Parts: sequence; structure tokens; C-alpha cells
Amino acid sequence: MDRKRKWCVGGGAVLWVLLAHVAVALEVPLDLPQPPTITYQSPKDYIIDPRENININCEAKGQPHPSFSWTLNGTHFDVDKDPKVTMQPSSGSLVIDISDGDKGEAYEGVFQCTARNEHGTAVSSNVVVRQSRSPLWSKESNEPRIVQLGDSLILHCRPPVGLPPPIIFWMDPWFKRLPQNSRVSQALNGDMYFSNVLMEDSHSDYICYARFTHTQTIQQKQPITVRVLDMEAMNETVLASFINETDLFGDSPTGDRKPSFMVPPGTSSTFMVLKGETLQLECIAEGLPTPEISWSKDNGNFPEGRFLFKNYQKTLEVIKVTEADAGNYRCTAKNSKGLTHHVITVEVKAAPYWTGAPRNLILAPKESGVMTCLVGGNPKPTVTWSVNGVPIENAPNDTCREVKGDTIFLTDVRTGSSAVYQCNASNEFGYLMANAFVNVLSEPPRVLTPPNNVYQVITNSPALLHCASFGSPIPTITWFKEGQPSVLNGDPYVLHTNGTLEIHVAQPLHSGKYTCIAKNDLGSRENHVHLQVKEPTRILMQPEYKVVQRNRKAVFDCKVKHDPSLVPTMIWLKDDEDLPDDDRFVIGADSLSISDVTVADEGRYTCIMNTTLDQDSASATLTVVEQPDPPADLELTDQLARSVQLTWIPGDEHNSQTQKFLIQYEDSRHDKGVWVNMTEVPGTKTTARLDLSPYVWYSFRVLALNGVGFSEPSAPSEQYRTSPSKPDDNPSDVQGFGTEPNNLVISWKKLTELQANGPALTILVSWKQKDVEQEWNNDAVDNNITEYVVSDTPTFVPYDIKVQATNLFGNAPEPEPVVGYSGEDFPSGAPASVKVEAGNDTIAEISWEPVPMATVNGRLKGYKVYYWREKSLLKEESQPEEVKVMIFSGNKTEGKLPGLHPFSLYNLQIKVFNGKGEGPQSATQTFETPEGVPGRPAFLTITPSLDSLILEWGPPEEDNGRLTGYTLQYQPVNNTSELGPMEEMNLAANETMVTLAKLKYSTRYKVYISANTIKGSGPTRTEEAATIIDEVLMRPPTVAVGTGPTEPPHPTSPPTQSPPLSPVFKGLPIGQPFRRVNSSVEENGAFITWEYSGPDNVYVEYNVENSKDAWTKEPVNGTQTHLIKGLKAGMTYRVRVVAKDHSDQTMHSTDELVITVPAMPNTQVDIATQGWFIGLMCAVALLILILLIVCFIKRNKGGKYPVKEKEDQHQDPEVQPMKEDDGTFGEYSDTEDHKPLKGSRTPSNGTLKKEDSDDSLVDYGEGGDGQFNEDGSFIGQYSGKKEKDTAEGNESSEAPSPVNAMNSFV
Repeated sequence: MDRKRKWCVGGGAVLWVLLAHVAVALEVPLDLPQPPTITYQSPKDYIIDPRENININCEAKGQPHPSFSWTLNGTHFDVDKDPKVTMQPSSGSLVIDISDGDKGEAYEGVFQCTARNEHGTAVSSNVVVRQSRSPLWSKESNEPRIVQLGDSLILHCRPPVGLPPPIIFWMDPWFKRLPQNSRVSQALNGDMYFSNVLMEDSHSDYICYARFTHTQTIQQKQPITVRVLDMEAMNETVLASFINETDLFGDSPTGDRKPSFMVPPGTSSTFMVLKGETLQLECIAEGLPTPEISWSKDNGNFPEGRFLFKNYQKTLEVIKVTEADAGNYRCTAKNSKGLTHHVITVEVKAAPYWTGAPRNLILAPKESGVMTCLVGGNPKPTVTWSVNGVPIENAPNDTCREVKGDTIFLTDVRTGSSAVYQCNASNEFGYLMANAFVNVLSEPPRVLTPPNNVYQVITNSPALLHCASFGSPIPTITWFKEGQPSVLNGDPYVLHTNGTLEIHVAQPLHSGKYTCIAKNDLGSRENHVHLQVKEPTRILMQPEYKVVQRNRKAVFDCKVKHDPSLVPTMIWLKDDEDLPDDDRFVIGADSLSISDVTVADEGRYTCIMNTTLDQDSASATLTVVEQPDPPADLELTDQLARSVQLTWIPGDEHNSQTQKFLIQYEDSRHDKGVWVNMTEVPGTKTTARLDLSPYVWYSFRVLALNGVGFSEPSAPSEQYRTSPSKPDDNPSDVQGFGTEPNNLVISWKKLTELQANGPALTILVSWKQKDVEQEWNNDAVDNNITEYVVSDTPTFVPYDIKVQATNLFGNAPEPEPVVGYSGEDFPSGAPASVKVEAGNDTIAEISWEPVPMATVNGRLKGYKVYYWREKSLLKEESQPEEVKVMIFSGNKTEGKLPGLHPFSLYNLQIKVFNGKGEGPQSATQTFETPEGVPGRPAFLTITPSLDSLILEWGPPEEDNGRLTGYTLQYQPVNNTSELGPMEEMNLAANETMVTLAKLKYSTRYKVYISANTIKGSGPTRTEEAATIIDEVLMRPPTVAVGTGPTEPPHPTSPPTQSPPLSPVFKGLPIGQPFRRVNSSVEENGAFITWEYSGPDNVYVEYNVENSKDAWTKEPVNGTQTHLIKGLKAGMTYRVRVVAKDHSDQTMHSTDELVITVPAMPNTQVDIATQGWFIGLMCAVALLILILLIVCFIKRNKGGKYPVKEKEDQHQDPEVQPMKEDDGTFGEYSDTEDHKPLKGSRTPSNGTLKKEDSDDSLVDYGEGGDGQFNEDGSFIGQYSGKKEKDTAEGNESSEAPSPVNAMNSFV
């Protein structure tokens, strides 16, 4: 027994890794045996309301259905014995009736529910039941609080202890909350803190309230009276009455002072918070001025998204606290007198929390499993186990169960060993308890998901295909898609442990039929589901915010796109409710229109498009506006000599907030009937303080402005007349300047009628020479004059100027003198010691001595340098250029002249200038610029040949010096624009042409040429060209135009050979894709070559010249040559090479080539047209006719003649048999059997019988094959090879026989 136990224990540790997968939370179907499971229970802390019954919940499931029992404070609670306690049917929930006024305190305590059946026992968590309490405030007498102005103050609340704790707030007797700010605020404990008190804080009714939420009651503290004393404002008698009765002169500071902390006190403190709770840190400081509070964390930042400041920065709140929130938090209080710090050290503890709660185990007999209870906490929780509600150490011994701390190992379980295990984790801050059962079953798989479920999802949303199953051993789930043999597991499919197949981002291609198979050792079961992926519903055009004037029309657009298989429903709402039942509201297919809008139509309109799967919505607001009504009841109050208070009552805003009020005035004394804008005030104000001018008769009116526009003006106010006074202002923009060398012009901007302040406004002009001991010169002019001229002044002398206003009531304030200058004259001195030095070929440095200030005769503005190019030092015929001017401002006496031409002669003069003009010029200076690098060669042309390039160029237009030569470089360029090795040549200055020889044929070259002087090389001119293609090396020789085939010509009639056509050559400019297009013709086609750099989608197109036929297109397939076949001889064609894009649009094209295919010459003479041949044929025909007549006569006689005998003897094979149908000679053939003549006999072997004949034409011949003589006579018809049978045809390859000639003629 012990050995078996050891074996089970040893195997348990190994099975931790192998069998951890079985710890999956599975739902056991209720028709199968299973231990109880608690499904619902009351919270751990249950505060009851004494006005309601007590409900303690405990629901459980199991098979068989469990029975329930309760304990109270650890002992059995007999429900049946207490008539006020009822247990719900089929449930363990308790209802305790305290409605008759019974005290709920009798049922306070710790309740725990137990649910059991034959397979195990489950227990609930402890439920602590407490009755809520809202005790009354203890009676107390609050003495008045007397404080000095500026001192700090704390008003304590100290509410009664309730359950749960009350909510604290401060109010006045009229139930208005006391205003709080950075100076006055309520602390977390409910006390009211004043950083410093003001006189307005004196009240006799500071009341603290406590609201108890469970009982919905509010308790009130006795009012507190606060008196604030201003010691400096109190007289001695009043002050003496407080000296002995109050403690006003204690140690508390008065006046401005640096901050100090009231909460928490001191410079440091500690605070403990539990993980997951909310951390609230508070710092309240006193001081004068009111301190500002700021927060920081040492060595870290506040947790993003989890912190906020409250109570005017005095409270820092961190929600869902974690261990990382521990540390030092520093609050700083600062005002103008200094700052102070307080450091709060936060320590984070943790009540027990689950990191891995135990899960139910369903095991088959002989299987093993692991149950864990993983918890965290600070301090570390203690974990204990129970089985069926009994501590595991007191439970019956199980040999295959081993407990190791927070883990239970189960090995080789047996039928009937089902049980419920309880895990309890606790530390000083709380506890956790969980039930998990072990159910030992043998059950084949079953699929719990209904068959043929149809899942519909929207494109790009997740799709979850469920395959809930059960079995013991736990079934494995596999998925298949219709038409796919492979298992679905992997992107984009995710198979979850519960059997659900997930597609993270569903697409239409994922639609179809899916099959899931659940399988274990006892069998398998499959289920089919269907997935349909639909298009999303989207509002393409959303309604927009509308501002519509009353009685006009408002239209909201709402255009929607949705899946066509889904039924859409369009809904319009106004302020989240149905639209009004009004004919003015018209719902269209994709819009809502409202006619004759009224103020009642204002609101938020929402367009909602619903389908069975999704919806989309959009909202917009309608605002109905119109111009405001004019203000009314204008009233003038607080009338003073220079100001008045204007008040008015605003008119109706008509649903558009008033933005501002415009105040206008009318001056009936000076400009009657003209209203002038005076000032504007915000739309929230209805009063304005108006600054007035003396000696004006004022009337006022007000206009209101909103989003639509201005209202009509209000009715004018009563007239208000101001008394005259001396001027307040002097003329502005006073200036003094001269227009001539001996005058001073004084000008100013005249005053307005409002600035006159009284009658007889005049202007007093005063001037005197500055820094000279003399009296002021004065003159008075009318206000309409704005300029005064002082004559006979020295040239350009400073003057002090004053312009002052005056009327019958006095002068305006004394103005500050303004400095002006009398007129300028032309400068009389010229710059001296002018020096010029050419720094480089384009810049010269100049300097000069300044002219004496006495010769400037005015304000020195600077110097003007005049310079011009006299000539080029290289070209004697060059003309002087126009004069250039460079200005040097102020007293500058040196500078640089840029932009000069190299190797040139320049002249230079300098003049000083002032506001009047220029002075005399300096002596002319001449200087030369050195040589520079030359310009670019004027042109570069390239003439290509087979293996060379002829280069021509022009000298640079700007030599900038003496040319010393040219530098020529060139290098080959391949089809990918890669450059080959560089070759370089140095050429003489007088050379403008060179030939680059021994180059590669059909190769592109890049050529660079630059001109040189002693200063170096100038800019390079670059061109590209290619040597001509050598066609002989590219293909075999072709037939030129007019030539025949390559066989020897006919000996009797040699054709006349036409000269061959030269290839057509056309080249595109450098930089274009096609270059060097060539063509040559052949017997029935044309050979096209070209150079091309670009996409490979190239075609050769051709058609017959001057025809309207479409172009024939042939692809090139990546080469740069193409043979067009099948062209007709003697025809002329147009040919071009084109490059097309993927849409078959032409991107590049060559020029059209015109190609003529040569007609094939006839290599034989047509003898049918020759005279000699016609005569010969006539003679032969006559001879044959005579012969036929003779033969016919002889045959009719039936006898033999010598000729016939000779024929029978020789049987000449050359004898041509006659056709039976027309009696003519048959054609020669080497394949057909010739028929014998009429009347002849043919033996059975197909040969003619030899007969003797002494008379034959053969005897008169020379023997051998028959032929024509030179005179055309017929000789050899009856001659031939005597050994041949006469039935054989003539197979001679000699010259044509007369019979052939006859056949040809006929």
C-alpha cells in the first residue's frame, strides 16, 4: 500500500507538464452525474437596510440536484426552526423577514452556504451581514471662530460614525453648497480648510452635512460662526475690547508669509494602499498669498491614464493601484514668499488575488490531472485545501492524491472518486475561496452546439464558429472547410481550447460550410455550421451641422452603403426620440428635409441605418437663428463731466447667442444726424462706462450682433451735453524737415472737432535752433492748417519744435520738443584715396577715404560706386558695357564688387549722396580682372559611321582668358546605362574637329569636351552617339531590290540587275527611348533593327502604304531585331517600332519607315511568244496530219506495208500511243501505262507482239533518241531504243520532244 502511494506521488510531479491541458474549465451537461457547483452567491460584505428584508443568495447546480444547508458564525443554522427565515425552493437562498419591525441586529454575523449531493460538497464564501447605521450628531456648542484677516482657518466637521461612512458636504442655510477654490476647500475627512481668510468669509452659518446612503438620511451639524477682523481698520476702542477676550495676538503669523502644510503636517509622512484600490494623497497648505500646489514623483512619472488631480491640485488620485505606484510622492506649496515640500512615502500592499484560480477537472478512469490554486498578495497569502468542505488533512486518505502547497496531483483516478475541492488563500488584508470539482466519468463525445448553425458576420470583423463539446476523456476538436481536405489550424484560423474556430479578420472568401469533429477513445461526433461574410454598413455621406434661419428649409443628407443580402432599415431621430408627426418632416431615400423651420425644430438629428448584423449612425445639430431684437430702455446714470454709465435691456436673441453690443453716438452740435461707432462690449454685458469729450452734445444708441447679423438700432437715449474745457491733446505726427537748403517745414496732423474741447481752437507753433542759447520763436495758426514754413535757415541744422493746441479755456499740456532738420544741399566733397584690387576673376575689393562731414551738407545716406566694363583684354573689338551702380549705405568705406567679367578692363567712380542727391565724383580708377576658366563650348555635333565618330565643336562664347586647348573624354555606354572605361585626349586650342577611330560598331558612346585656360578647365558639354550597326555581321546577305534568286542566271536571257536599295536609317535625338532604326528587305519580308532603352513590351507594326487597313502588330520578345515575313513582292509597306504599356497604350514610337519589297524577276524566256517556235509548231502539225492520213489509208486496206513491218520489228519505245477518244498523241508520263494504237493486238503480258518489218523510219535515222534538227524538221518520232517495248512511255530527260511542244502549244 505504501509502495503504491509512493508510485502515485512520484508520477504526479511528472504529470504536471504532460497533463496540464486537462485543467480546462468544461461545462458538464446537467443530464450527467456531477458534483455541486456554486453558481450565484451574495457578496462578502452585505450591509442591510432595516426597512427591507434580508436576502442572502446561494444558488448551485449538480446531478443529482444538490441539497443546501447554512452555518452562522461557524455553527449550524437551522432554517426550519426560525419562522422568519425561508429557504427558496430548489435553491439555498435565504429570505429573512424583518418587515414587522424586528431588529436586523439579531441576524448580524457570518453566513456560509453548503451545497451537497452524492458526488461531493461545495461551500460558498463567507457572507458578513451587518445592519446599516446612521447615528445622530452628538450635541455640541460651537463657539464663534474669530480670526485675523489673512490668517488660516480650519472648520472641523467630525461626522458621526455610520455604516457605511457618510458623504460630507458644506452648505449654507439655504441649501446652497459653499463655493470652493484654491484658497478654500474641503479635505478628504470632511473638514473645511482656509489657506487664508478674507473679510468676505465672515458668516454665521457654516453648516456641515452628512448623508447616509443606505438609509437616505441627512444629518446636520450645528452652524459655525466665523468672524474675520481687520486689525488695521479697527479703532483703538474696538481693539481694546478684544485684547483681553480673544487670542488674536498669539503665535500665529499675520501678513504675507511663505506656505506651510496644514495637511499632512511636517515635511514627510507615509501612506499604505492596497493593490487595485484608489490611492488618494492630499496636501493642503496655508500662506499669504494663497499657495499653489504641485505634485511630482521621485524617480518616476505618474502612471499614464490612471491619475488625475482634484480639489484644485490639492488631491492626487491614482486608480487601480499597482506595485509600480509605490514610492515617494512630493507635493510642493509655493507663493511669492517662498515654497515648501512634503514627501509622502506610499507603500503598496495586496490582499490575496487570483493568478490562476482552480478549475473543474473532468477525468476518465485511469487518467491523471493537476489542480492548482495560484494566488498573489503582499504579504504572500497562505493557501489551504479542503475536500467536500472538510480540511484536507482531516479528510479520508486517498492514495493517489498528493497535496504540494498550492497544487494537488491526482493520479490513476477511479470511478466514484469524484469530489469538490476548496482552495482558501488569506493574508492580513483578506481572503479568497474557490470551489473546483473532480468528476470521474466515461462518456463518448457529444457536440453541444446545435447543428447547421448559420453564422453571419461583417467583413473585417472576427468570426467565431462554435463547437461546444463534452466527453470523457476530453475530446479533441478538429475543423474542416468544405472542399478543403486539410485541418484548419493556422493563419488566418485560430483554434481555441474550447473548440471554437476563430477567424480574426473575416473576408468574403471565408464564407462556406465548416465541419467540426469531436473525438475521444470512446467515439467521435461531427457537426456542420455555415459562415456568411457580409459587406459592412457604412454611411458614405453624413449629415452636417446646419444653421438655418427661421422659415427656411433644412436638409440633412445620409447616404448609406450596405450588403445587398441584408434588409436595411433607415431611422431618423430627433434628440434620440421619434420625429414629430408633422408634414414638414419628409424622409427621402437618403435625406431628411424640414420645411419652414421653427425654433421648436432645433435639436440633434440622428440617421441610423440598421441591418440584422450591424448598424451605422451619424448625427448633426440643427440651429434655427435670426437677427436679435434691438436693445431697449437705454438709461444714462452716474453722469460725470468726462464719462457716463449707459445701461440697456437686451432684446430677444432668437436662439443665437449675442456676440457683442455696438454702441454708437451722435454729436448734435458738430455733426448732427451722423452716427459714429464708439465702442463694443461683450454680449454678456448690458452696461458700459463711456468716456466722453468736452463740448459735445451726445445721444447714444445700441445694436446687438449674433450669428445672423446686427439687430436694428435701439431708440436713441436722452441727450447728454458736456461742458467745454481746455484741449487734452496736442496735434500728432509732428515733423520738421526742409524742402530747400534754407528752410524748415513743420507739419502735423490736425485735431478733430471732438478734440477741440471748446471754442476758438488754434495751434501754437514754436521752434528754436537746437543746442543754441536763444528764445523760442512762436506763431499761432488756425486748426485747419497742418504745415508751417520757417525761412532763412542755415543748411541742415537741427531745430527743437513744439506744436501745441489752445482754445478759449486754456492750453493743452506742454508738448515734448521734436527734433527736426532744415533743408539739405548737394554734397560738396568727393571721396578720395580710392583703391581697387581684383581679388579673383569675378570680384574686386574697393576702399576709399570718407568725405568730411562738413561737405555732406545733409544726412549722409551712403556712397554710390559706378563701374563699367571698358573692354575685354582678349577681344579688341569689344564694346563698353552699361554702367552698373552699387550702393554702400551709411559711412561704409570699403566693399566688394561682384559679378565681374574675367580678363577685362574696368573703370570705377565713387560719389557720396544724401537726401538731396549726389556729390561730385571721385577720380576715375581703372583696374583689370585676371583670367578665369572659360565657358562651355558653343556646340558639339557627332556624325557616326561604322567604327568611328566624327566630332565638331565651337569655341566657348566666353573665353574668359586665352584658350590653351581642349580636353576630350569619351567612354562606352551599355544598354543598362552603365559607363565603360574613360578615354581622354588633349587637343590644341585651334582644333574644332576630331575623328574617334577604331571604335566598336553598334556601340553607344558618351563624349565630354571642355575648354581650358591657364586657370583650368571650364564647364563640360556632353553628347551621346552610337556607331552604325554592321548588318553583314548581324545576318546573311539578303537579296537586293531587282535581283533574282541565288541560282545562276538563265544562259540565254540574263536579267538586268537593279542596284540594291540602301538601308533606311532614322535616329531619334539623344534621350529618347528609340535610336538608330534600320531596315533592309528580303525576298518576302523585311529585317528591322534598332536601339532601345525602356520597358520590354515592344512591338513591330506594319501595313500597306496608303491603305486604311489596321496595323498588323508582331511582338518582339526582348530582342532589338525583327524579321517581318509574308510580305508581298512589289508592294510598299509602312513600318514602325512601338513600346506599349500594360493597357496596350503606346508610350513611345519610332518614325514610320517606308519599305518596298522587290518583284521577283523571270529567269526563263517564254518561248511561246517567239516567232521561230510558232512556225516550227505549225510545220509539225502539218506533218502529223499528213502522217495520220497515210496511216488511215493503209490501215483501211488491211495489208502490211514495209513501214509497218519495220515498226513491228523494231518496236520503237519512242512511238507515242494515241488516245482512243480523239486520236491525238498522249502526253509523256513515267507512271501511266500507255495504250496501244487502234487495231493493234496486246498480248496477255501487256507488251506488243514483235513483227518483222523492213520498212521503218528508224532505218533513216541516226539511231538514239529522237530530236529536232536545226531546221525544225521531225526526225526522231520513230527512232528510239530498240530494246524497249513500244508500250513504255518516253522517260527522256533531254530537251523537250516535239510531242511535248505540241501539247504545250495546244
